[in-house]
Amino acid sequence: MPQTHAIYAHTGEDVLSSVFQQLDVDDDRLFNITMTFLHEMWDGLNNYGHDMAMIPTFVRSIPDGSEKGTFLALDLGGTNLRVCEVNLHGDKTFSLRQQKYKVSDALKTGEATTLFDYLADSVDAFLTDSGSPNCALPPSLARRNLAEVSDEEDVPYIPLGLTFSFPVEQTALDSGKLLTWTKGFAAKNAIGNDVVKLLQDAFDRKNMHVRCVALVNDTVGALLSRAYTSGGCILGAIFGTGTNGAYVEDMASISKLGRSTAVKEGNLMVVNTEWGGFNNSRSALPSTPYDNKVDRESINPGKQAFEKFISGMYLGEITRNVIVSLIDAAPKPLLFSGHSSKQLNKQWGVDTAVLSEVEEAWEGIGRFVPEDTGSTAEATNAGEGTETSNGTNSTRQPSVQQKLERIRDVIVKRMELPPDSVSLDDADVVRKICTHIAWRAARLSSCAVAAVLFQTGRARLTRGGEETKNTAPLVDEGKRIGVGVDGSLVEHYPCFEKKLRASLRVLVGEDVERRVDIGLAKDGSGVGAALCALVAYRQNMVKQCHTVYEHEVANGVSESRGAEHFACPDSLART
Repeated sequence: MPQTHAIYAHTGEDVLSSVFQQLDVDDDRLFNITMTFLHEMWDGLNNYGHDMAMIPTFVRSIPDGSEKGTFLALDLGGTNLRVCEVNLHGDKTFSLRQQKYKVSDALKTGEATTLFDYLADSVDAFLTDSGSPNCALPPSLARRNLAEVSDEEDVPYIPLGLTFSFPVEQTALDSGKLLTWTKGFAAKNAIGNDVVKLLQDAFDRKNMHVRCVALVNDTVGALLSRAYTSGGCILGAIFGTGTNGAYVEDMASISKLGRSTAVKEGNLMVVNTEWGGFNNSRSALPSTPYDNKVDRESINPGKQAFEKFISGMYLGEITRNVIVSLIDAAPKPLLFSGHSSKQLNKQWGVDTAVLSEVEEAWEGIGRFVPEDTGSTAEATNAGEGTETSNGTNSTRQPSVQQKLERIRDVIVKRMELPPDSVSLDDADVVRKICTHIAWRAARLSSCAVAAVLFQTGRARLTRGGEETKNTAPLVDEGKRIGVGVDGSLVEHYPCFEKKLRASLRVLVGEDVERRVDIGLAKDGSGVGAALCALVAYRQNMVKQCHTVYEHEVANGVSESRGAEHFACPDSLART
């Protein structure tokens, strides 16, 4: 097996064939990886402490686009925090107003109360700048007279969803303890405390009628955002710098919840899979020496294995490892006449954006769309011996040469190599490396989607064109299957969705794949958080309706009023 720093082989063709073979994932292996994925999902649903954590989110209802109201979102996860006001129009559309506020290093490392007071101040400033806050809750979510069983004030509060992009142990929809700070944050006296309570205490100190009702993961936000704009969604997935997925699970399948209150309150719950940690043992994933090097030199060796195969943070580094190994090949270098560069010699020196640009150059898309869409485009697409509009006889070879020249320009510029060291043959090899690594990422991504479809009863897995034996009818057979996606890879990498779909078709069959409606989730950390606030408000109102009913039944009031008096609106009761 070839090494990552130097390769020895009798012929260059043998080496390249070996590299590409290692990066290929055939259909049979794709099926086996999907089955392993399912087994790790089941382990995580049954017990705590697994790498693929399958975290219950306590989100028990999904928007369908008919909801109305104005909700706030607070997004904290880096140098800036963002406050959003999302106005849901009830017709699958929304309007968004937002403002960013800088988080200084002093706030990041000072006292937690100072940081959370700043968050509250930012929300206050946002609301003040917009005039009087408009808590436009729809009639179905209007407050009822709950004075007999609640100490809440009559003044309606504005529900807010918090997207908190740090590790937390979530124990309820509106509760989660901070496990550790990341991304340069180190605020004192925060770790181990409930971040929702820290924020709510800051609101209360300022007498603000804002209530943090939901703690949100960005993947859950993607699911909710897509559900609202498309009328329904069962999976939200991030394919960007990192990767993760959240999906709607049958409560009975989340056995690790035991007899908790959440199990009694609904039939469904959104589960945050944390699938970036799938198969950390690498027993099923197609590891190569190039992948092993990426993992060994990462900040978290042995962790987030799946993420390191498919996410934008790592694809460029895998590519760099392959390229350097071919430069160092012996007895004769196989790329760039043995020349390297500072960029190629540096860890993370090749960004995944470079792979994207190489593929755009080959396909003639993005910034490589010919300015003259007439003769140039026709010459590029003309077959061998075909006469183009300018009267010249075009063959396939000139169009390939033109593409490779564009790729060579990208390599010279992005990898900072001397122009005379990069041949067209080199450009072709680099193109094939990029294509293989991107294809592998898309194929592995399809395993995650296929596993969720199978787990939710919407697909049967196929192997060699044959469906696995399962006589149970499919859930929602013949209907659209909503999948919301977000992230730079799925949004910007050329043909990533097309590649993912091709592999998904292999795993679940053409009929199911055709019904999978993959669409971009708009602003999962903002709009999704606001929608989670709506879901939380709805769930809270259902709970209060039931509390009123139980209270008045205990006092004999229900018999005189009639059961219909206590019925919660359908929009509240649905899950």
